[in-house]
Amino acid sequence: MTRVVGRRSVIAAASVLSLSLSARAQSVYPDRPVKFVVPFPPGQAADTFARMMADRLSPVWKQQVLVENKGGGAGIPATESVKNATPDGNTLLIGSSGTLGINPGLFGAKLPYNAITDFAPCSNIFRVPLVITAHPSLPANTVAELIALAKKEPGALGYGVPGVGSSLHLAMELFKHDAGIDIRSVPYKGSGPAVADLIGGHIKLMMDSVTSALPHVREGRIKAIAVTTTKRAPQMPDVPCISETIPGFEAAGWAGIVAPAKTPRPIVEKISADMRAQINQPEVTKRIIELGGIPDPGTPDQFHAFIKAEVAKWTEVVRISGARVD
Repeated sequence: MTRVVGRRSVIAAASVLSLSLSARAQSVYPDRPVKFVVPFPPGQAADTFARMMADRLSPVWKQQVLVENKGGGAGIPATESVKNATPDGNTLLIGSSGTLGINPGLFGAKLPYNAITDFAPCSNIFRVPLVITAHPSLPANTVAELIALAKKEPGALGYGVPGVGSSLHLAMELFKHDAGIDIRSVPYKGSGPAVADLIGGHIKLMMDSVTSALPHVREGRIKAIAVTTTKRAPQMPDVPCISETIPGFEAAGWAGIVAPAKTPRPIVEKISADMRAQINQPEVTKRIIELGGIPDPGTPDQFHAFIKAEVAKWTEVVRISGARVD
């Protein structure tokens, strides 16, 4: 005999599950190993900081925190897998500027997740300042001089693009838009070839991460014109911010931890509080800076507002730049 399950029964079952998860969150969380899903291969910044947090939280939670790398597909398959995971706090995503900030505008309706509604933000971990770099022969050493040069010869300058739709590409497009200048994009298959051509003088400009650019700047192979964060990067304290010339300008890479949307609030709050406590430890702050980042812990509400703002900003930059992915 076919059994018909009524709407009230479904709602009741869902309520029981929700109450069960909430009760568990208020008692002992976590009570088994926790998994951090990283949508990138090992070795990238998000992976490095995810492993740092896993090492710090394992003894706090008295459970092993595992890191699982699921690279490929612009981080979409890994992100979707956490969206669909059981919302109990045991499967968490290392969400980034690419997967949660840029992908919504870049892929639009094709994206199988909503960066704002499908996840419960816990806390950001870090931001990575970017920097406009130039070949030493470029006759511009400041943002104002670069803007003047670009306006004098519209389209004459070219900048290296190590990946269409990447934070490096779109941060430069945002700068071009806000400065009202025309600089050609020169596509490359990765940062390595672009940096090599910048050092060789084949291109004159490139947006890069502070971490990647710093050794070349110190050796005089390239020069740093300005960083993209609203505060000067601790790794390059003498390099001004773009916002010192264009007020309000800000762009950075970042990564933090989000849970599936229906994860009980007590679990989200605990994850966030424990993360913030670790990130604020002097030795962790120092290590994040050494690795090229800026510590950026926040409450769930702060991180949620930040992600919403990032989606809005990069969706508009994608629109004005005409960036497209195959």
